[in-house]
Amino acid sequence: MDGVTHQYHLSRLYREYQNNSVITLHYNYTGKLSTSRYKGGLKAEAVVFLVVCVLIVLENLIVLLALWRNKKFHSPMFYLLGNLTLSDLLAGVAYMVNIVLSGANTLRLTPVMWFVREGGVFVTLTASIFSLLAIAIERHITMVRMKLHSGDKQGRMALLIGASWLVSILLGVLPILGWNCITNLPSCSTILPLYSKDYILFCITIFLASLISIVVLYIRIYRIVKLNSQRLGSLRKGALRKSQKYMALLKTVTIVVGTFIGCWLPLFILLLFDVSCEVNACPVLLKADYFLGLAMINSFLNPIIYTLTSRDIRRAILKLVCFFCFVSEDGETRGRFGFFPVIERSTSKSEKSSHKQEGLETTVSSGNGTSTPVKPLVATKKY
Repeated sequence: MDGVTHQYHLSRLYREYQNNSVITLHYNYTGKLSTSRYKGGLKAEAVVFLVVCVLIVLENLIVLLALWRNKKFHSPMFYLLGNLTLSDLLAGVAYMVNIVLSGANTLRLTPVMWFVREGGVFVTLTASIFSLLAIAIERHITMVRMKLHSGDKQGRMALLIGASWLVSILLGVLPILGWNCITNLPSCSTILPLYSKDYILFCITIFLASLISIVVLYIRIYRIVKLNSQRLGSLRKGALRKSQKYMALLKTVTIVVGTFIGCWLPLFILLLFDVSCEVNACPVLLKADYFLGLAMINSFLNPIIYTLTSRDIRRAILKLVCFFCFVSEDGETRGRFGFFPVIERSTSKSEKSSHKQEGLETTVSSGNGTSTPVKPLVATKKY
């Protein structure tokens, strides 16, 4: 009897997934059809978002090509940066598809098509968040273990990358596997009318836990670097160099974490309102596209923060995109025919000196792809 009941539920679920009227029912229930967004063609803000998505795809594609073409970047740490870039690129593609299939086209979708549309955005944006977390975890492990070359580093990279995509895909497919509100309208989200509020709350919990973890890990990294800099300063009297190093790290970490919070926290807060508000009780929920667009900007800024601040990667990118330019060994880009420099020198003398070996057997990361190799502290005895 249980087998027959289960088969009946599966058959009913399949029919509902193919029923176009389900979309209209849910959107009407949550009040979304009362807006003009689902009438006519693409709106002005949708066109702006499309342009931003095109820039996201192009920017991340250029960075990926630069990493792929240069063998010096074929190392474990750059694999994580490449994974972040790939997830941001796919997020741009998924969001473009979402925009094109939104508006009046939404009401032409079947539930299964709707789940695929929203799931694609969920998977790629979640992968971007987890890639940031994976980078923070790897840098923290490197600092704690105090080893530049570790035999298990390659395996750890593969594990972090695989785990980030596995969890992201799992979160994205849960609704189509049954965790939705098709049979229970009162439990539906207003922002995503076929998603259950319980599922939204579950995702928010994971996202906020990731955010807190990233902040904590970078705080710990900064404290380790500052402590080591103080030890080195007391031994070598290099107070100025020490100050420059950990202040540069603090600046980069502040940008990284601040950008992440600035882009994602408004959407998280809006989703919390979505979970707690009764249907049609919070008009701000009908403006969710702007909050999602702000979160999408994070995928535009990630390559700039994590890769373009690296002198080596910037030089590789300039070689790739600037046909009439060449890049000198010191990182300065000049016109191929002897014209004035295109950009300023990417690294000042003081910055270069801070990249020299200091006194720890690890890499002092400043928040970008390049790391500063340093030696272990060894006390020398005088006899």
